Formats: sequence, C-alpha cells, structure tokens
Amino acid sequence: MAPRGPTATSGQHYRAQHEGISMSPGQIIVLATPVFLALMALELAVGWVRRRHTYHFADAVSSISVGVLSQTSAVFTRLLRIGIYTALFEHLALWRNDGFWTSLHGGLLALVFYDFCYYWLHRLGHEVAVLWAAHAVHHQSQDYNLSTALRQTSSGSLLGWIFFVPMALAGVPPLVFIIVGLVDLLYQFWVHTEHVGRLGWFDRWFCSPSNHRVHHAVNDPYLDKNYGGILVLWDRLFGTFKDENPGEPCVYGTRGLLNSCDPLWANAHVYTALAHDSWRTRRWSDKLRVWLKPPGWRPADVEQRFPKPAFDIRKVRRYDPGVARATRWFAGVQFALLLAGVSVFLWHADGAPLAQNLAWFAVLLATQWAMGAVLQGRIGIPLALMIEVGALATATSAVGWTEAHWAFKPLAMLIALLVVATAAPARPS
Repeated sequence: MAPRGPTATSGQHYRAQHEGISMSPGQIIVLATPVFLALMALELAVGWVRRRHTYHFADAVSSISVGVLSQTSAVFTRLLRIGIYTALFEHLALWRNDGFWTSLHGGLLALVFYDFCYYWLHRLGHEVAVLWAAHAVHHQSQDYNLSTALRQTSSGSLLGWIFFVPMALAGVPPLVFIIVGLVDLLYQFWVHTEHVGRLGWFDRWFCSPSNHRVHHAVNDPYLDKNYGGILVLWDRLFGTFKDENPGEPCVYGTRGLLNSCDPLWANAHVYTALAHDSWRTRRWSDKLRVWLKPPGWRPADVEQRFPKPAFDIRKVRRYDPGVARATRWFAGVQFALLLAGVSVFLWHADGAPLAQNLAWFAVLLATQWAMGAVLQGRIGIPLALMIEVGALATATSAVGWTEAHWAFKPLAMLIALLVVATAAPARPS
C-alpha cells in the first residue's frame, strides 16, 4: 500500500513521474564520487611532479563541502525543479514525440538544446544580481582545480528552472531532460584545472580548461566571458568569448571575497549583502532594483552612506586561515566520514520518508558547519564533536532509532561536560 499523509516519501512523486529511471541523480553522483576523488588525487600528483601546486587544504575541503551541501539539498529542491518541468511538459508541450527524443540523434539534439538554455542561465547568472547570488558560490574559490568544479550552489534550482521551460514546451521528455542535464554537468568537471594547456581546434568549439579558466578569472579583460557548458560556440555567436592570454595570468575568485570556510555562509553571502542594500535604501524602486541590476550595482544613497572600496586586483590577497596539523588530521577524518554519510544519504533519500531525510540532512549540515568553523579557528575540536554527536542524538531520536539514540545521547553529554571543563577558567590557589 502506498504511504499516505506525513509518511509519504520525498521521492514518491518523482519516481512515479519517471518510471524509466533505474537510478536517481543522487545515486549517479555517489557512483561518480570515487572517480572525482581519483582525478583530484591525480591532479595533486601532477602538481607535485611539476612543482606547481594548485591546491590549498582549507580551500579544497571548503569547496567539496559546498558541493556536498549542494547535492544533499538537491534531494529537496530537485523535486521542485523536476516537478515544474514535468507539469509543463504534460500540460503545455507543443510537440509530443518521445520516440524521437529517446533516439541517438534526438538525444544529441536535446543535449545541444540543454547547453543552449544553460548558456543563458549561466550568462544571466553573471548579469542579474539575484541570479549571481546563487551562482557566485561556484566562483568563490581562489584556487582553480578539480575541487572547484564540485563547488556548486544550493539555491540555483529555485529560479534556474525558468531557463529550461523551452525544452518542456518543445516536448523533451523529463527523463531525457534529466539525463542530458547530468551529462552537461559532469562534462564540466574536467575543465577545472590549470594543468591542461591549450588544445588547438578543440578550444575553438568546446568549453575547455583554457576557456573556462578565463571564465573564472576576475581580471578586467576576462570578466563575464565564456559561459558555455559544453559548447563555447554560443559565446562566439553572442559576443561573450575571450581567449586566454599568457600575458594576463588569471586571478581566481570573486571581486567580493568570501573569506570563510563555512558552506552555509558561502551560500548566503551575496544574498545577505543584497538584502542589506535593499533594506537600507530609501527608494522603494531601488529596493527591487538591487536584486535585478547587474552585480555590484548599489543605490546611490546606500553607496554614499555605506561606501565600499573599488576592486583593485593588485590588492587581492589569498584567504588562508592557517590550519594546524592536528586540525588537518581532524578535518581529514571528518571529511572521510562526511563523504561516507552523504553517500548513504543520497543513495537512500529518494525512497525515504521526508521527515527522515530532513533529520539526516540536519546532521550533515551541522557536521559541515562545525568542520568549517574548526578550519577557521572559530571553535575547537571538542566543541565540534559535541555539536556533531548532539545532532546525531537528536536525529536518531526524531526518526525513532532508540538504540542508536541512547548510544549518542550520553556520549554527547560527556563531550559537553569535557567542553565546559576545559573552557572553565582555573581558580586561583
């Protein structure tokens, strides 16, 4: 019997609409993760051999943590994106021919169609402030390596679905839409590296490491260029292409530096700045324009009362929290456990009750926040452990795992006592 009411699974309708899918997108990401990690290890080794290191510990851990948050939150936001697409397809599609779209040539056309829509999503993600608030997450790393590729937004689906409406209206089936979307996303992983140079004719037509390095740079000549996901042809057609110039080395990051290892703050950073400007301006029209104008635009009255220094690439400094060796070991172990937990969560989330998914999502969220706070030196390792074990105790109670709850609860209390004891000032003798 199908579950009802509050026990309904978060993936129930999703699966019902796509019976042809044997694996969920989350499960595909789980299977791809070892490949991602192996390629990052290879990139590290190449950097070591060439004596050109493109990784920094805190930055890489932060980027992957942001990517983890993107995938775990997608368990919930994906339902919105796919649900809206499916509804549009079922009720408003102008041409229904599933046989065509599931053929080889139809699938290739759908992939090109998706990449075209993605180009405009990506481009407007740099030209409209509220869309940049979501996309900026991907650009925050000051490194350019394969871990940067995993640094994805958690809020992009909230408005991003709008750009793929033409595919639904053209009758591209939801299953095909999901598959070509994954192909487009996974393709973009390998282009995030400094260890692959120019590729000749390939650079002219496709998104390549050289072309995408330009896209991630904050240098004036490179700013807001090369948006194509797979094809750079769109950039050549619409005037947004820029070749990499060896005489102009790329400087990576954003012009409003994040300076944080917190994945939650990474997602909220630009939204918060926009909200502050919207609140502070006196004109009602400017309260809306803040969100719709290009990134960096500010109302005149806000700029006068709360000025920000102009961007100067010569003054850009790397954010480096200076992670101690013990903290590195702790973060490394935490990171391995986090990836294991996320893999289990993503593998089973599509068929699990919504309440259970929310409980485990909260645990993963607490773990990621604590790990980022430790890397920044905001909290110590004991307090991080207390937060994580406390989250596990709460979650196991919420989902009814009584035995596990009674294992985690006293452990959380013990760690809390140790935190209090070590934090208490010594009494004078």
